[in-house]
Amino acid sequence: MTEALPSRLHGVADRIPVSLGLLSGPRSGRVKLPVRLAWSGPGDYDVGDPGERLTLYCLLLDCGQRDDTIRYVDAALLRQDWPRIRRLTARRVIRLWESRIPGLAA
Repeated sequence: MTEALPSRLHGVADRIPVSLGLLSGPRSGRVKLPVRLAWSGPGDYDVGDPGERLTLYCLLLDCGQRDDTIRYVDAALLRQDWPRIRRLTARRVIRLWESRIPGLAA
């Protein structure tokens, strides 16, 4: 009998930064993700393109570690994109982010 792989949501609470002020990602330009995050799809994203940024941010919220989110996500852009991210990301992830970061849902 084989063991099931752990859920990608395992430990998600520990991956959320303690405040939006820590997010220091770029507001423009291209981001190249490490292979451990972009192993099955594009690894290069244009942060200035809303569609590419949305894909990047959803990927980071779902699979990135805290340091990845801090490095690649911009707080103002995350707030701006949050209504769309909420519709595309696992409900549990959204609930945790909104409970840990006051004002994100507003």
